[in-house]
Amino acid sequence: MSALAGVRVLDLTRFLAGPFCTAILADLGAEVIKVEAPRAGDEGRYGYPTPDGVPVAFLALNRNKKGITLDLRHPEGRALVRRFLPHVDVLAENFAGGTLARWGLAPEELVREHPRLVVASMSGFGQTGPWAARPSYDIVAQAAGGFMSLTGFPESPPTRGGGSLGDYLQGLFGAIGVLAALNARGRTGRGR
Repeated sequence: MSALAGVRVLDLTRFLAGPFCTAILADLGAEVIKVEAPRAGDEGRYGYPTPDGVPVAFLALNRNKKGITLDLRHPEGRALVRRFLPHVDVLAENFAGGTLARWGLAPEELVREHPRLVVASMSGFGQTGPWAARPSYDIVAQAAGGFMSLTGFPESPPTRGGGSLGDYLQGLFGAIGVLAALNARGRTGRGR
């Protein structure tokens, strides 16, 4: 039996950090239901396509997942998310801080309504504070965190480190946080 057999994840993440987190959970045996926006889908679909038209990176980050489309920008889509919540253990998202709250899906409220729910919010600048609402991708995290000051050459501007390190680390720590929260829930019966 897989480590996360019986755990169901509703995956609202997109592009890289969040999908990497939920791919790890799927690799460990969780049932992951990936939500994509109608028409546009996940931004990761717009990389270098393979002969069958789907980028390898998208396939790798979304392996072992089921997929649905929901438009979270509309009340009907958010209502459907609420209908899913009694049937999932984890809700994972990586929107800019406060986005779910603006949509009436504040993580604290969702956990109050569904006490066993674990919510993983992986925004670039957290959920509170002066930069919370700013979007972030790997290059932004590397620059804001100072990592780019360690790369490149003294006579050149800062250089982005390779391999989307910021995104992969966020996804890895997101998965570790989910595992810790599920472990705590096993002892207390309460999500977080």
